[in-house]
Amino acid sequence: MLATAAVVSSSSSRVFSRNLFSKRSFTLSPALSPSSSRFSIRSMADSAFKKVQIQRDDTAFDAYVVGKEDAPGIVVLQEWWGVDFEIKNHALKISQLGSGFKALIPDLYRGKVGLDVAEAQHLMDGLDWQGAVKDIRASVNWLKANGSKKAGVTGFCIGGALSIASSVLVPEVDAVVAFYGVPSPELADPAQAKAPVQSHFGELDNFVGFSDVTAAKALEEKLKASGTPYEVHIYPGNAHAFMNRSPEGIKRRKGMGLPDEDEAAVQLAWSRFQSWMTRFLSS
Repeated sequence: MLATAAVVSSSSSRVFSRNLFSKRSFTLSPALSPSSSRFSIRSMADSAFKKVQIQRDDTAFDAYVVGKEDAPGIVVLQEWWGVDFEIKNHALKISQLGSGFKALIPDLYRGKVGLDVAEAQHLMDGLDWQGAVKDIRASVNWLKANGSKKAGVTGFCIGGALSIASSVLVPEVDAVVAFYGVPSPELADPAQAKAPVQSHFGELDNFVGFSDVTAAKALEEKLKASGTPYEVHIYPGNAHAFMNRSPEGIKRRKGMGLPDEDEAAVQLAWSRFQSWMTRFLSS
């Protein structure tokens, strides 16, 4: 399902560039050089979450879990900021949808969080994407070994791209919902998706080749070729990261030139998310 929408572009607020397809990185304007980056190691003090450690290969990483022990599992993947307040908000929301899900956030940045765009850029540039896919697979298998009969993956921005990649590269994934992000062809070809994929994009998203309407339409064609169930939704009048509705998230979006606020679109997207995950994760 793909709604037709026009692309509204603004070069002044465009942060991503086409070279993310070759290096899978975000490119900043010269004024936002990552050389001045600072990092913050934040503890997950929120009492709603339980911290666990997950082993894969010869490494281990922290993850944060919320929800009923035996509920269907959903791996929740971060934006380029890292495991910050907004991804925790999303995971908590997911755990409370419908009859409940067990949400797990893997810490792909190993404790580091970007406090501004330059820091997020630097962290994103350093991400091992193949390693992140391995983290996702280990997270899915942890959920299935700890009470969840089925497990899906969702993510936002870079997490959205990784979610779609997991539908191709992680055979244990039972369903995917991706928000405004498409993987590079070097990482994964959505035409080879094996798990059902639902995706969400903002009509005004101008991160070209990553999450704009053209990227959404190209993704639809790829998913159509895969033969797996899929949906592609575009939300008129909405830009990148439109799901971020906390006061802090709204302030941050406005600082990045993304002032749109559309609560109806957010609620519609969550409703579609719940229906999709319930459909494919119910035992």
